Amino acid sequence: MIVGMAVGEVRPGYELWRPNREKAGSVTAKFVIAALLLATAVLAAVITIGGWSLLKGGSGMGLVCAIYALLYAFFAFLVARWNRGILPVAAALSMILAIFCAVGADSWFARDKGGFDEAALSSSLIGLLVVLLGLLQIVLIAAALYGFNQEWHVEEERPIGSGEDYGAGAAPDDSAPQPA
Repeated sequence: MIVGMAVGEVRPGYELWRPNREKAGSVTAKFVIAALLLATAVLAAVITIGGWSLLKGGSGMGLVCAIYALLYAFFAFLVARWNRGILPVAAALSMILAIFCAVGADSWFARDKGGFDEAALSSSLIGLLVVLLGLLQIVLIAAALYGFNQEWHVEEERPIGSGEDYGAGAAPDDSAPQPA
């Protein structure tokens, strides 16, 4: 007879342990990915606010850009909480944003002539920020896929209070029963 346990339920006397979250590489990757996501959100917000009056489609397109910036801030929050599942979504949206940046950057530099209206920021500065945003997306895609492969979701059960002295490389406990 097989007795099932609910997901996340732990046997009495044991605790859940996520060994891959304790590795220095995983902590560093989480920090870098969250920082890249926040940098994307800030840069997208600056570009949106700086070029709001000149965006094609008026305030409708501006709202789409603002929602995109808010999404990236939300993704950074989720990554900071070790949510691994959002990383492929962030990578996919970063690919789309990188394509938009590659297509749209030239039009901002083309406006840097006489006779064109200016936005809150100069057109050449917005063009430069769009190029930087596109390059940031390429780095973010690589970092997100690297973080996804670190398996932050792996859980193991270990006896309560065993902490660092449990698992591979732990010193043998003389009081514990030995295998036959």
